[in-house]
Amino acid sequence: MIVAGVDFGTLSVRVTLMETKTGATLAGATAGYPLKRSAADPLLGAQAHADHMTALAAAMREAIAKAGIDGRQVAALACDTTGSSVVMVDADLQPLADYYLWCDHRAHHEAAEITALGRAEGLEALNWCGGTYSHEWGYAKVLHFLRHNPDLRDRFATALEHCDMVAATLCGITDLHELPRSICAAGHKWMYGARWGGLPPQDFLSRVDPLFDGINDRLAGRHVTSDAIAGHLSAEWAEKLGLSAGIPIPVGAFDAHWDAIGAGARPGDIVNVVGTSTCIIGMGPEGFPPVPGLCGVVPGSVLPGWTGIEAGQSATGDVFEAIARRAGSDVATLCEGLESVPPGGSGLMRLNWDNGDRTVLVRSDLGAVTLGWDLNHTAADEMHAAIEGMAMHVRIVTERIESGGAPTARIVNAGGIPQKNAVLNQIYADVLNREVHVPATSPVGTGSCIFAAVAAGAFESFEAAQQVLCPPSQVFSPRPEARLGYDALFALFRELYFGFGEGRSVHLGAVLPQLRANRLAGTERI
Repeated sequence: MIVAGVDFGTLSVRVTLMETKTGATLAGATAGYPLKRSAADPLLGAQAHADHMTALAAAMREAIAKAGIDGRQVAALACDTTGSSVVMVDADLQPLADYYLWCDHRAHHEAAEITALGRAEGLEALNWCGGTYSHEWGYAKVLHFLRHNPDLRDRFATALEHCDMVAATLCGITDLHELPRSICAAGHKWMYGARWGGLPPQDFLSRVDPLFDGINDRLAGRHVTSDAIAGHLSAEWAEKLGLSAGIPIPVGAFDAHWDAIGAGARPGDIVNVVGTSTCIIGMGPEGFPPVPGLCGVVPGSVLPGWTGIEAGQSATGDVFEAIARRAGSDVATLCEGLESVPPGGSGLMRLNWDNGDRTVLVRSDLGAVTLGWDLNHTAADEMHAAIEGMAMHVRIVTERIESGGAPTARIVNAGGIPQKNAVLNQIYADVLNREVHVPATSPVGTGSCIFAAVAAGAFESFEAAQQVLCPPSQVFSPRPEARLGYDALFALFRELYFGFGEGRSVHLGAVLPQLRANRLAGTERI
């Protein structure tokens, strides 16, 4: 049986075709689309639905041609997307404007208002998304749209996450009440929870702003996990994609959640989906409590029967690329030889808030900080400090997840970057003092294929599908000689992280001398 997995990223869509009996990848293809930015409004990040769908058709047909198959052999299709990427539509499900992409930060005022009232009123739903409602999430973006587009309010019928919009489009669903709504998206970005009856109370939202009156009725639909079927491929889209009409399409989800499954994640793992940003995914037992600062604790958001835990970093690969760009170099060149630098050996400490802090501070108003510069520092030194800073931030997030009672035995580095950066994986292993498992090939698209394969009936469970379809992993073990150094460096990082981020007391007079001592000790390589 052949299945198609679709991954909509920030700049392109990837189609992967896999054979379910052998686990072989038959072909893959990508097609790009523009990310709309504005010098006049640096917080804007938008994309057009039509661009997404045109790219999907192009990538699907290219993948089919590369595989040398008849597209009618494909038994199921599954799609993951970025999120929270939100599009406002009319009663015919036609977009009223471009998507507010996940990296669109225009709704920060709206998010702050939701957070302030939620805290004042003790809104339970707010606790389950970390105690702070993000400017990247759905309700904030809807309110920003309604406030800034008064001429479109009368035509506004509903808002859809990208994963729900693409499924509805492919299945030809036009009834607002029949719309598939992903529990993954609704739980992490829209404060949806079965324990308080679904979406947060309408009267609370109306007190945030009367423009929210009736919003929950507009967000009606089927809120279900991804073991459910969203619908079946319409004849129109079957023709555009070169597939058979009527094949099943499961309810979609966010890319990082399905990437975690494609990387072989199982309950108890922490998966860092490392790309332009990092999404950190865990799975805890049923009954796992809400934890302050996390981006959401949602039953069923990754796998049915387990509680999905989400956290993240607002910029990761983007930071590495920016350092290289400013140096007129590239990331690979700057990383050459860094594996032998001891803990803190550059003498620099970098807080990677170049795009704010997503977890655990949830502050978009922070900027990056690099301490310890001298006249001889190089871009490679900054790169080493940036990788260390990313790893130490992940350690803070991991400790916060563990505070809720979830075991975290394995660390998995997935996404597009780890396969290309062994230095990053080794530093993560050293800083976290545990094995880091890295899929031998990028699992992007594999998770979608797993969900498509289960929807097609090729496997009885997601775990069985993982056994066949997931790539093997390379293991990076922590180096014993690095442990004491990184424990000391992390203690300093933690002080500065919460000092700058929350205003906690820090003995600043000791910081720069310690970094200088690290630099002097760094002349002795590991």
